[in-house]
Amino acid sequence: MSKLDVAILVGSLRAGSYNLSVAKGLQAIAPEGMALEIILIAGLPLYNPDLDEGTPPAAWTAFRKAIAAKQAVIFVTPEYNRSLPAALKNALDVGSRPYGHSVWGGKPAAVISGSMGNIAGFGANHHLRQSLVFLDMPTLQQPEAYLAQVQNMLDDQGGLKPDTAKFLGSVLQKFAAFAAKTI
Repeated sequence: MSKLDVAILVGSLRAGSYNLSVAKGLQAIAPEGMALEIILIAGLPLYNPDLDEGTPPAAWTAFRKAIAAKQAVIFVTPEYNRSLPAALKNALDVGSRPYGHSVWGGKPAAVISGSMGNIAGFGANHHLRQSLVFLDMPTLQQPEAYLAQVQNMLDDQGGLKPDTAKFLGSVLQKFAAFAAKTI
């Protein structure tokens, strides 16, 4: 594989999101041959099957096209109430419909969860993985990527601190190898 074209979806919609900073950090340390693009999910109307009859919302169509054009997906997410954020679940739903036209199937995935607490988004990480099984997205199992106290893994400018960059760089390397076998 000459180039791996990867979408990054960030579960947090907050402008100053630590997980968005992590996603931007991933872009900065991407290994050669890997292109990472953050695809925003904030503007997606909530999924309603009625809206797929006729002409679906333009935001859904653009999102589906953007994901369909990618070879793989990295999810970077916080945890809300021991699960994944509603905006991220909505993005999964929008991309999986209408039935039989999912843009997710067969795309390799990786999950990185980060939280300000010590649990590191464990619940969100595992709930997301449950959906990825149904969506037929082979998911990187090792190394697991849980970022506890994620706010301390970023420098004053929001960039990755060296130890965090080293760890996430190893995750990206493993993901590139995993995706190459999967695609």
